[in-house]
Parts: sequence; C-alpha cells; structure tokens
Amino acid sequence: MSDRSTLLRVEHLRKVYESTTGDVEAIGDISFTMDAGQLVCIVGPSGCGKTTLLKCLAGLLRPTGGVVEMDGSPVTGPSPAMAVVFQEYGRSLYPWLTVRGNVELPLRHKKLSRTQRNQLVVDALDAVGLAHAARSHPWQLSGGMQQRVAIARALAYQPEILIMDEPFAAVDAQTRADLEDLVRELHTSREISVLFVTHDIDESVYLGQRVLVLSKSPTWIQEDLTVDLPPERDQITTRALPRFTQLRTHVYDQIQRAKRGQAVAPGATS
Repeated sequence: MSDRSTLLRVEHLRKVYESTTGDVEAIGDISFTMDAGQLVCIVGPSGCGKTTLLKCLAGLLRPTGGVVEMDGSPVTGPSPAMAVVFQEYGRSLYPWLTVRGNVELPLRHKKLSRTQRNQLVVDALDAVGLAHAARSHPWQLSGGMQQRVAIARALAYQPEILIMDEPFAAVDAQTRADLEDLVRELHTSREISVLFVTHDIDESVYLGQRVLVLSKSPTWIQEDLTVDLPPERDQITTRALPRFTQLRTHVYDQIQRAKRGQAVAPGATS
C-alpha cells in the first residue's frame, strides 16, 4: 500500500443510544480522515466513547448519523477490508482450537485454496514470533502470546486497516512494551494502516504518527496532533527525548481539559 490516498473518511459521525429512560448521546460529532499506511492513535477521557467509535467505524454498530467510508465506499456492516483486535484476547480466541486453527478460522470464509491459507497462516505466525507455537492451544500460552495470536489472525486476513481496541491493557508493562514494538515493526515493514485506541497517553505518543484526542461524551475530536518524533523509535531512546515529554505532557493537558469540560467544540458557543 504505497500511495498516500485517503483510506478512511469519517464525516459528522453521531451515535445516540435510545432507551425508555431517555436517550444517551455517546458521540456528538466526529469527522476525520486517515491516509493509507498511517498509524493513528485515539485517546480520550474514560467513558468518552472510544470503543463505540471503533465499533461504528468497523461496521459492528450502526451510527445514528454521519458517514463512514472505506476506500470511497460506505461502511454499512462488517467490512472485509478491516480486521479488529480487541482488548479481551481470551474471549476472542477459541480454546478448543490450536493456535494455527485460530489464525486460520477467518480465512475459511475466503475463496482460498488450502495452500494459500497455509501460506498466510505460516507467514502471520512467523511475523508475530509464534511459528514454534502453531500446535499449542491458547490456554497453554501467556497473555502476551495469546494477544500475538489475535494479531496474527488479523494479519492473515490481510485487511487494509487494522483496528485495535486497547489491545495491551490487560498485559504487564514489559509485555506491553514488546507488543508496542511489534505493532510498530508490522506497520513499518508491511505498510499496514493501523487505527489504535488506547487509554495510555505515553503509548499513544510512542506508537502514533498522529494522535486524535477525544472530548468527554458526547464526543468530538478535541485535537488532531501530529507526532513529529523520528520514524525509528525504541523504548529507551525515544521515551527519553525532550520532544516525547513535551508531546505526552500536551496530550495529558488536553485530556484533563476534556475532563473538566474546558474545551469547546468547533462551532459551539462557550
């Protein structure tokens, strides 16, 4: 995916949950675009609707209003151009299937030969460092390795965009750092487009080329920040850079302003 054309377009997206006790406006008005090959992180206050937004983008939840387009076509349901990696990897993997079986499962819905499926599975497992674990079952693996299986499954599906919903929130700090570097390596070496939701401010700055800072609910994009760190990053050198500290402090300040309701949406009166 070498061109920098617009891959994802979101325009005036809204989501209102209806109930007998009163409607709840989760997403107020969100608009942004994402180019092919980008790694974009999304952060915001707790409860601001990050997961709701991702489900709307992935076609898993019907928005109340607005447009979501993938490659110029409206997203009206689960898109074969997207793959989602969830936080709860334990629930997304089938314990009775081997690692290989879990990675191969979505490919059975594609018109592929057995040889083609095998090549995709082998390549994906190798890419995440799990070639040796193909015959194991998920319950035999650590949490970090299970999440690598989930990432491998998404890779094997060959999506145009990989959507990740707080995928490393349930692992320890060391494993998290390793998985962050894995995502960056896959993004760089395979030119994969990644939309990554996280509650971790440092993670968003370390991973992203852009950081979208969301307001509190009803949600809008408070800031679209370009992360002007060197493209080659590592956990020690990058996080020690003065610019890294400046960026993460800026994002933290934006989120605190969002929590306090001090930011005003475009077009709104303060």
